Amino acid sequence: MSTPIHCPGFERFKDLKSFICQCPNCGKEVEIFSDEFDKKHICKECRQEIDFTKCTLTVGASDTSPR
Repeated sequence: MSTPIHCPGFERFKDLKSFICQCPNCGKEVEIFSDEFDKKHICKECRQEIDFTKCTLTVGASDTSPR
């Protein structure tokens, strides 16, 4: 039996991007991943649902894509 090079499921997540959005209601920065835009998110600060169409997204600091 050989040891896998990557964790099981690695291929599914290897191209994810991290984005930072400021909550349109209170301004708290919220991290979201590229596969989560269609999911409902509640701000941990103001407890309001975040409408990602009303916030400016910036690529998060954890972005390790080659430049």
